[in-house]
Amino acid sequence: MATDEQAWGDVLTALTDRSHLVVGEDLSAMVDEVVSPRGLRADVMLVDLGQEVLTSVRADPPPPVAVEGTLAGRAFQHGEFVAGFSDQGQRVLWVPMLDGTERAGVVRLDLDDDVVDDLELRRRCWTLSGVMGHIAIGKLPYSDRIRRIRAPRPLSVAAELLWQLVPPRTFATENVVVTALLEPYDQVAGDAYDYVVDAGTAYVAVFDGVGHDLAAGSATSLAVSAIRNARRRGVEDLAELAAEADVQMQAAGTWPRFVTAVLARLDLGTGELRYLVAGHPPPLLLRHGHLVEAFGAAPRFPLGVTSEHPRDTPVAVEWLEPDDRVVFYSDGITEARDADGHFFGERRLVDLSERAELDEVSAPETLRRLAATVLEHQGGVLQDDATLLMLDWSTTGHERLLPSVARDTITGAPGRLPEHVTGAAAEGFRTPSP
Repeated sequence: MATDEQAWGDVLTALTDRSHLVVGEDLSAMVDEVVSPRGLRADVMLVDLGQEVLTSVRADPPPPVAVEGTLAGRAFQHGEFVAGFSDQGQRVLWVPMLDGTERAGVVRLDLDDDVVDDLELRRRCWTLSGVMGHIAIGKLPYSDRIRRIRAPRPLSVAAELLWQLVPPRTFATENVVVTALLEPYDQVAGDAYDYVVDAGTAYVAVFDGVGHDLAAGSATSLAVSAIRNARRRGVEDLAELAAEADVQMQAAGTWPRFVTAVLARLDLGTGELRYLVAGHPPPLLLRHGHLVEAFGAAPRFPLGVTSEHPRDTPVAVEWLEPDDRVVFYSDGITEARDADGHFFGERRLVDLSERAELDEVSAPETLRRLAATVLEHQGGVLQDDATLLMLDWSTTGHERLLPSVARDTITGAPGRLPEHVTGAAAEGFRTPSP
């Protein structure tokens, strides 16, 4: 008779083998069939680009589940297992689903009566959800069905262009977390972000093209692509990278369109952050949850604007301390106006960031909440593109992205579940049946 470890090994083998030929809308059916001999029923649920709803990846899915006010949403927001019951009284586990550290959605698991919900089961389910996160996002380029789940509001052509360009919203290692967002996800036109993390350095950038149309998106896409191309050819100097964008944009005749930007490169070993501001709002530095005066260097011209000596732009330096957070943003955040014409403002952005730090939520959840607050400030409709990017230089920031069962900090006797997870189950919330 196969041991429990061998049986779960067979589950992962079957998922991997079958994933090569499965189409996107059959992902839930595939994993459900594979785990059913283990006394489980499974449903893969992807989050949309606006991080508002979770939708089953099935050919005929049930209605989406809101991120706010539901058990599934709680698992997504906090990156923790959440237990509940279906309308029929069956036990349900909501498991956060990541692609690397990018929050892809959740996996719903219905448990048969004889399945023991212990720490070992949750560790197995965490591995299962990780495999499904990789598979689900890996199917994204090949499936319009998954793309419609990710964008329930149809994208404009400019938004389609930019979402094809930017990297995933979150990446983390043991000493850095990078997370970003673009809003409104379906109408974004001129804003973008970029980043790359290698063994010793992290490069990040935010961009804001003038205008709010396809021409703005095209100018921003050209600036991002020119810099990315130069970077991949080995160019490291930030002034050289900005000058490359100037050259390509002028050659393409984008004027009078230009792009503001902040480019930055962090030495992950020393905390040296080299940065260049090109006509863009400078980033904010949060230390121990409070704003620190920094990033006061004079800016250069926006990208694409003619300058006599573009490569002579001085690159400034800030020295980070462990656990520092750098917040990059576009003016669509701070200049968002409410019905009375009041700006959202830099101070409110800082206050909300500080509050999130005290609440100990993850960096991507901090951004999601910030974006929701900005949207609420403008009555539910953003008047301009809004970009946020956070760079955390920390050896503990990644832990908030992972559930307790995936960390070495689990306390208590073997087999004991984290108290806040057990408490979620005890609250008696009901969850819709599949």
